[in-house]
Amino acid sequence: MKILLLGYGKMGKIIEEIGVSRGHQIIGKINIDNRAELEQIQPQNVDVIIEFSQPEAAISNIRWGLERGIPVVSGTTGWMEKKPEIEKLTADKEGTFFYASNFSIGVNVFFKVNQYLAQLMDEQSDYKVSIEEIHHTEKKDAPSGTAITLAEDIVKNIDRLSQWELTEEKPMPKDALPITSKRIDPAPGTHIIRYQSEIDDIEITHTAHSRKGFALGAVLVAEWIKDKKGVLTMDDFLSFRNF
Repeated sequence: MKILLLGYGKMGKIIEEIGVSRGHQIIGKINIDNRAELEQIQPQNVDVIIEFSQPEAAISNIRWGLERGIPVVSGTTGWMEKKPEIEKLTADKEGTFFYASNFSIGVNVFFKVNQYLAQLMDEQSDYKVSIEEIHHTEKKDAPSGTAITLAEDIVKNIDRLSQWELTEEKPMPKDALPITSKRIDPAPGTHIIRYQSEIDDIEITHTAHSRKGFALGAVLVAEWIKDKKGVLTMDDFLSFRNF
């Protein structure tokens, strides 16, 4: 495939490395320093866009691709309040848009474990649940998109919770799931779910050792999405892979 990278930070560079190793061609690498070059890209020469940029750039990047009929795979977090606009544009253009807060296969297994554990703990009111996430200091949004996905799945499955809140935002409502965000180098990403009671604690953890799992997942999705239409997610992709 011919892949256009929108966002060329650490993730973009690893995606390039993996894409090339799998026989694909990177036809452009756009970031904040060479944004003007984007208008020189010929849409007919692009099979798919992989977008890993910054929250403030994500909307315009995604719009650029969808308005030109190019499938877009996005992993940028921190812009979800605008997601309905992108979903509407996808429908209006009969385009293809794939978003995931995390492309790692391991993290998506962790999502499923988290959902199941929350279902089991719904009636166990003696346990207080919390989330802790740790990332490198270059990550601007907090909590992480992965932590938000985990939190939303917990809130959906535990009736005594109706929202999540960062622990910095005091006071904590009684029906809120607290999330603690830490920024420590060189951590690529750790997410911890804790259920604590006077009797015992239950804890599940996912720790990423590098960004390669995220990047490989994004390239695999880009290979899969090429001939698809609509708004797609990791559930669609993993169903295809008999996950």
